[in-house]
Amino acid sequence: MRDKSKITSIMMACILHGFLIASLVFVFETSDANIPSRPLMIKAKIVKEENLITPEKKQERIRRQAEEEKRQKDIREENQRIEKEKKAEQNRLENEKKKAEQIKREAALKKKQEEEALKKKQEAEIEKKRIASEKKRQEDIERQRAENERLRKEMEEAEKKAQLDRELENEQKRLDALRSGALSRYMYALMMKIENAWIQPISAGKGISCTVNVRQLPGGEVVSAAVEACNGDESVRRSIEAAVYKASPLPSPEDPSLFERNLRFIFEPIQ
Repeated sequence: MRDKSKITSIMMACILHGFLIASLVFVFETSDANIPSRPLMIKAKIVKEENLITPEKKQERIRRQAEEEKRQKDIREENQRIEKEKKAEQNRLENEKKKAEQIKREAALKKKQEEEALKKKQEAEIEKKRIASEKKRQEDIERQRAENERLRKEMEEAEKKAQLDRELENEQKRLDALRSGALSRYMYALMMKIENAWIQPISAGKGISCTVNVRQLPGGEVVSAAVEACNGDESVRRSIEAAVYKASPLPSPEDPSLFERNLRFIFEPIQ
């Protein structure tokens, strides 16, 4: 703006100087007819630009200068404002960048923590399954061991029982053999005593065979005697019953286990 005012002032000075020179030439030419020809001495005086400026122009220049100063001030303030906004924008961008980086770091840290937590959880699940599997394996081993022990004991018990059964069977056979002989001797003694007490009736023929039931007390005392089936007549029956009572007390067996309160035997006397 200042350069423009300066150029305007110079142009105005040039116009004024041109006008002055033209006036002088005109005066010189009009007076040349009346004035004798002699050398003319022209004394020129330089007029300062300030002396040619009117008050209005001066006021205009002051106004324009004030406007220019205001414009420059506005430009400076605008530049300052723009610079301030630029710095504020830079700060905002830097803060946003820092915030974004912080969010990124926090997200990365959170992701890492989540991955570590997931890894630990997976490892814990694997360890839990391993422990459960090992526990089940140990339980299976223990169960199998217990089953084997049970089977072993059952086999031992079965073997012991079989051995005991064999021993009992052998013992029973031995006892049966002994008792068989003792029973034979007991029945023989019983039959001999009853037969010796029997008084054969006249009607008794040869080959008498009668089934006799006898009830006795411990010690051989006869409580009752009855003939059931018999191939003899009534007198034969009565004679056999009388012989049983007469033979009381009956002989005792060698083996007390052979004693029975109720005896049933076949009476076949030797005739």
